[in-house]
Amino acid sequence: MTVHSLPDAALQEQAQRTWSGRVKMTLILLVCAAPVMASYFMYFVWRPSDAGTAYSSLIQPSVGLPEVMARDLDGQPRSLRTLKGQWLLVVVGPAACDAACEQRLFMQRQLREMTGRERERIDKVWLITDDAPLRPQLRQALGGPAPVTTLRVARAALEQWLRPAAGQALDDHLYIVDPMGEWMMRPPAQPDPGKLKRDLDRLLRASASWDRPGR
Repeated sequence: MTVHSLPDAALQEQAQRTWSGRVKMTLILLVCAAPVMASYFMYFVWRPSDAGTAYSSLIQPSVGLPEVMARDLDGQPRSLRTLKGQWLLVVVGPAACDAACEQRLFMQRQLREMTGRERERIDKVWLITDDAPLRPQLRQALGGPAPVTTLRVARAALEQWLRPAAGQALDDHLYIVDPMGEWMMRPPAQPDPGKLKRDLDRLLRASASWDRPGR
């Protein structure tokens, strides 16, 4: 009896250790995720000090950065997922960049600057949907101390990730992506800068406990 019961006892002990390990791992993951979950809860669900609502549309569920390879302006490959780690203000459109596109790029820059000392937590991104060359003046304008991250990505791939509002085109919006790489907010086309800044301020304030500048 004793000889035959040893394997059963060993198996039972191993099963207990496995179960205990899984419980510990789940608890660790919950502890790590708690600040993120709490910040979004405070912003979107319970805001006792703020009677207003978000100006931009909340994307529910949020949509993660896809496993897509892009190319920089020099033709070097880069995964879109390398953009994780910062809040992103994303502009989409062809390299020709008409007046409306230039206005979105200008607003992107102004919004980042308007957040003051929090601007180091925000990156500006332009996802170009074709292979046409950029005008030299425009390429120069994208540089500077806080350059725009400019990548070429197939439009079809972006259409599987970002979605415009009804009646709008993909190019008509700025898109807000959180540091985890989740597209989670879409401002209206031709947004009011002041109202959009308030959305950004709330997001940055709500995520201050877990988000820091830099990747």
